[in-house]
Amino acid sequence: MKKFIATLFVLVFTFSAKAQKKTAGYYAYKTECLGVELDGSQTLKAWGNGRNRADAVEQAKKNAMRDVIFKGIREGKQECNQKPLIFEVNAEEKHEDYFNAFFADGGEYKNYVSLRDERIGDKINRDRKKMTESVTNGLVVRILRAELKAKLIADNIIK
Repeated sequence: MKKFIATLFVLVFTFSAKAQKKTAGYYAYKTECLGVELDGSQTLKAWGNGRNRADAVEQAKKNAMRDVIFKGIREGKQECNQKPLIFEVNAEEKHEDYFNAFFADGGEYKNYVSLRDERIGDKINRDRKKMTESVTNGLVVRILRAELKAKLIADNIIK
């Protein structure tokens, strides 16, 4: 009888552990400010979600860029410029063709985001959350805000 109860306990414990769903991919991590450089660039901690590590890193770069352009950075140190580059309501929808091309894989956004603040140890030990079918990665990026603003002005997106 004791063997039966012990076996039953082990089976219930095993199946209940597998039934729990990991939720890392469903949680929305916010981009946070780590500092501002004297050249006008911002160092941010950004998060991305993808089917593998490379996809998650690219998505984190895009998320950081999108937050700087449309939302502003509200988390982390207060020295970051909290205002977005574009104040216009629904600017992303109004200039949809422009931003679809800008944020495309291998698009123009890559010219304004850099990983140079990430140390070699950080590359190895990036914050990583894993779900069954996706990976969430956090990494340190630098957004070249001044150059990005000049580009948006030159392309008549902002005045």
